Amino acid sequence: MELDNIEKLLEKYFEATTTIAEEQELQTYFSQKDVAAHLEQYRPMFNFFSNAKEERYTKQVPLKPRKNYYKWISVAAVAVLTFGIYFGNQYRERQQAEYAYQETKKAFELLAENFGKGTEKVAYLQEFEVAKQKIYNNN
Repeated sequence: MELDNIEKLLEKYFEATTTIAEEQELQTYFSQKDVAAHLEQYRPMFNFFSNAKEERYTKQVPLKPRKNYYKWISVAAVAVLTFGIYFGNQYRERQQAEYAYQETKKAFELLAENFGKGTEKVAYLQEFEVAKQKIYNNN
């Protein structure tokens, strides 16, 4: 009957549904000298687990304080981002001012060109006015 119980516990163990008490029962069974022949293959595994629980790490672990580079990296990133935004805005404003200047210059050139055409027409009107005055004064 005990062998049947051990086989059921092994099934549960490999399905990962055993309790700690059931696992302890399996370890106790496989630590005995009399283990069923068809279950002998599981003995090294359970013996390893029993021995592994008893192992302790005895060496001293030197704990060095960790350098906190992340803090300085984040400060540097914020500084770079701030300078980039500040100088990027200045550059963009300078570009916009240059563009506005060029467009205004084009508009004034167009105005001057059209103004020149208008003064030519006014010169013709003045000649017409002079000729009209001569005709009226001669009569």
